[in-house]
Amino acid sequence: MTEIKYKIEFFSNWHCGSGLAAGADVDALVVKDKDNLPFVPGKTIKGLVREAVESIQEFKQDNKTEKIKEAFGFFDDKDNANKGCMFFTNAELEENERKAIISNNLQKYLYIPVSQTAIDDNGIACEHSLRKLETVVPCILEGKVKDVSEDLMQDIIDALKFIKRLGINRNRGLGRCSIKVEERK
Repeated sequence: MTEIKYKIEFFSNWHCGSGLAAGADVDALVVKDKDNLPFVPGKTIKGLVREAVESIQEFKQDNKTEKIKEAFGFFDDKDNANKGCMFFTNAELEENERKAIISNNLQKYLYIPVSQTAIDDNGIACEHSLRKLETVVPCILEGKVKDVSEDLMQDIIDALKFIKRLGINRNRGLGRCSIKVEERK
């Protein structure tokens, strides 16, 4: 079993939701760590990578279904969860950047609220539809995939490269990104 280290470079603002709101100010906050810094949860990356691996396998007509289930996990016939052997860490800011932001108390400059509203067929805003979404400025995060089997190594690397958008509203311009594999060991 080996490990893959990767970097996500965001080209646009992005939002991975925490499920929390900030009262009347912001309806959807991004997920943040104990230092008030943004991150992409490992389970989010895992889900996107699994979807990409399955799509690539379908395209190639390469049947690795059992290996994929073993690596990513699955529910059996009795709805028992089998979590899989791979582990995806959270993707976080690089350590030196984290330290610089924290020591200078710059966390608040990482976030930009974006307002959205629904528009009816006449081009008029729908009543009570204004929402505010907290987004993170473009940045670079790094993460790891641990315990990758040699059988799926290239599939996981290809899947990481396949991901071009991440987070909420990714089909509306948020979360444009590129993932590059930095190291495998």
